[in-house]
Amino acid sequence: MKISIITVVRNNENLIKNCLQSVFSQDYPKDKIEHLVLDGASTDATFQEILKHEKQLAYCHSRPDKGIYDAMNQGIQLATGDIIGILNSDDHYADNQVLSLVAEWFKKNPNKQVVWANLNYYKKNKLSRHWVSSEFKSGLFSLGWNPPHPTFFVKKQVYEQLGAFDLSFNWANDIELMLRLLEKYHVSGGYIPKVLVHMQAGGVSNRSWWNIVKQNYHIYLAFKKNSLPFSVWRFIFYKIFSRAKQFRVTDEQ
Repeated sequence: MKISIITVVRNNENLIKNCLQSVFSQDYPKDKIEHLVLDGASTDATFQEILKHEKQLAYCHSRPDKGIYDAMNQGIQLATGDIIGILNSDDHYADNQVLSLVAEWFKKNPNKQVVWANLNYYKKNKLSRHWVSSEFKSGLFSLGWNPPHPTFFVKKQVYEQLGAFDLSFNWANDIELMLRLLEKYHVSGGYIPKVLVHMQAGGVSNRSWWNIVKQNYHIYLAFKKNSLPFSVWRFIFYKIFSRAKQFRVTDEQ
């Protein structure tokens, strides 16, 4: 089973090496891993750092794009793996067995099309948020639930049949995709109760209250476009409640 990992980056010379190394160090057979790195015409030394590892990559380029999700769509089109995962340039896998675990899960669950897991956020190298996901049940998205996108692995045929990222959702592209696949089209998925990704806190959508408002508005638009029921107050209440628990973290997590 071949796994394609897509990394999209722009101007992140300080952290891209850790991301690349976390893929290179996986114990899954190297000839079964396809790592594609798409640089959005960085103006710092990011692409020079990528080129240092070019022999270990299946594909890389540096050129302008229409944003992070446009670049991810390009990567999905280029990918030749059976399974596709997306690893952000400032994130890394929790250990060197992540891809082996994902491949084994799909082998044990041949009828499943997607899988996700848990995620830890770090701020200045300190654990700041422990995101524990769960199995999916219809209606969960309307309660503010969604899988951690960096842990979301999808069979390529799903993207071919149901499409990739809808670029009209500038602030909720990843949530719209997962909502569309799981809630609208009932794609069969499952959950691995383990932390697979360490993510750096401080993404664009969470940098300010105004950005959070814009993201939630785009989530509302995603429900509307996919003809799914949505209650604003119900969504906000359950989302705040569920997120609050994630910030009560311990070093053991």
